[in-house]
Amino acid sequence: MASDRPHTSISAWRPPVPGIAEVFHAHFTDHAYPAHTHDTWDLMILDDGSVDFALDRRRHGATGSASVLLLPPGVPHDGRTVTESGFRKRNLYLDDSVLPQRLAGRAVDTPVVSDGLLRCRIDQLHAALVHAGDRFEAESRLSFIRERLHFHLAALQPRAPGREANRLAAELRELLDSRTRAGLPLHEAAATLHAHPTHLIRCFKQTYGLPPHAYLTGKRIEHARRLLLDGHRPAEVATAVGLHDQAHLNRHFTRHVGTTPARYQRARAGFDATAS
Repeated sequence: MASDRPHTSISAWRPPVPGIAEVFHAHFTDHAYPAHTHDTWDLMILDDGSVDFALDRRRHGATGSASVLLLPPGVPHDGRTVTESGFRKRNLYLDDSVLPQRLAGRAVDTPVVSDGLLRCRIDQLHAALVHAGDRFEAESRLSFIRERLHFHLAALQPRAPGREANRLAAELRELLDSRTRAGLPLHEAAATLHAHPTHLIRCFKQTYGLPPHAYLTGKRIEHARRLLLDGHRPAEVATAVGLHDQAHLNRHFTRHVGTTPARYQRARAGFDATAS
């Protein structure tokens, strides 16, 4: 969706990920937000440029791509460009299932957070949210962002995997294997196995060497290869293996196999013709 304001572009959508009320990407060169409040937490990263804002009548600023801005719900704030080139930003509006309202006071004190790991995780989450079929990955990345924000606001340290790691990892793999096509929401897996989502992911990665969302995608691609070699059309294969659509299949298949599903299938057809 494009704005009619010159030198301004925005896009906004609501992803199917619990806890995220809205995703908002924008490039502003001359926009100034009036003082306002949100019902949600506003988690923002800058891709370039500078922004100046007031939160609870105290002014703050952020420049470049190193910082993370966290504005709590119910607290008045504004925002404006600083230079003629403006700024590019990406926002996540998060409900109180991600962060409880009781942490708002601490966020008011330090709305600009310098944390490279948190910034990287937010960037990765935005990349996953652009593709509707990557919900399991997005849920996983949001869980780690939530954990990192709790570390900053409530000094909560994550728990390292212990002796239960292999057991939990094996049980999660069984769940994923049984739901390869339908998929499995992360919160459902965590509730079934009575484990915190990030702890569950850490146990899986420690045991198998990759995060569970990557394992699930790999299983789907392996299934897709078999179906393509059996002669099924790529569009049918995408649905059959649990991917969102053919574009979703193309993206992951190319990353895993090094070629598109159509070219992979044509290579098989060419081999059959040579053999006959």
